[in-house]
Amino acid sequence: MKIGIFGAGAIGGLLGARLAQSGADVTFVARGPHLAAMQQDGVKLISGGETVTVRPRCVASAAEAGPQDYVVVTLKAHALPGAAPAIAEMMGPHSALVTAVNGVPYWYFYGFDGKLRDRTVDSVDPGGVLWRTLPPAQAIGCVVYPAAEVIAPGVIEHTYGDRFTLGEPDGSRSERIAALSAALQSAGFKAPVRPRIRDEIWVKLWGNMAFNPLSALTGSTLDRLAGRPDLRAVARAMMLEGQAVAEALGVRFPINVEKRIDGALEVGVHKTSMLQDLERGRPMEIDALLGAVVELGGLTNIPTLACDTVLALVRERARAAGCYYL
Repeated sequence: MKIGIFGAGAIGGLLGARLAQSGADVTFVARGPHLAAMQQDGVKLISGGETVTVRPRCVASAAEAGPQDYVVVTLKAHALPGAAPAIAEMMGPHSALVTAVNGVPYWYFYGFDGKLRDRTVDSVDPGGVLWRTLPPAQAIGCVVYPAAEVIAPGVIEHTYGDRFTLGEPDGSRSERIAALSAALQSAGFKAPVRPRIRDEIWVKLWGNMAFNPLSALTGSTLDRLAGRPDLRAVARAMMLEGQAVAEALGVRFPINVEKRIDGALEVGVHKTSMLQDLERGRPMEIDALLGAVVELGGLTNIPTLACDTVLALVRERARAAGCYYL
């Protein structure tokens, strides 16, 4: 089994290092000092108080990597359209594309049971570039729960979490997804295969769509956003709108909104990824996390007043900081 990791940063590095450690044939596609360090010294993974070093194949381009059985993409969603032609160079006719990306995926309506079947989502796939370049029939959904960080070139620190939930867009338990799940489990991860992967996507998105933009607007950590009654009320309003949109699309939520917010509160003093990107001057993942929810609200005729307001504000905050890509 040949597994290519495109975007071998924190999550990609964690996945690839563990897979390589378990004996999988892994190729990292990376660039800059991170690539140079991995090529020279291997990939160092710090996890659970232990440091291991593995030496997977590390290359500078997808063309050099060549076709893979599985291509795991761990980029931010807004980077995908620009990277699609390169990713396609790693895809053969029978390759699987594992979209380990936050937010609403570009293939969301592929094979969808409803009137929106096979519709593209403009917020994450402007002009349908991804749909055409990376055929959704080859996509496998992946919801990422671990947290990790590149603390130095070639060095990945894994802080918590070990679950990567998988699912075929059509809900089947295919041979390819069963084999991938087995490989991830051999690498020490939990990798359940779910028949309703969109439900899993929304459970994670449910918190991200509110807490990420609110944190960028306020500079506050999760404990304050979920714990202060006034801020919690704003998050709840956004999440209830998101829930209405998702349920109009057939999604089932296994918990209620208060429990989901309490789960964020338990994380404690934590800066969301969007706030971290803002502070570091990096493009912010606004449209996959919130813009797509608003777009889907329009498609389902569900009002999203709170989400509309926060989306306008966080986009302007990002523009002012030079962190918005549109």
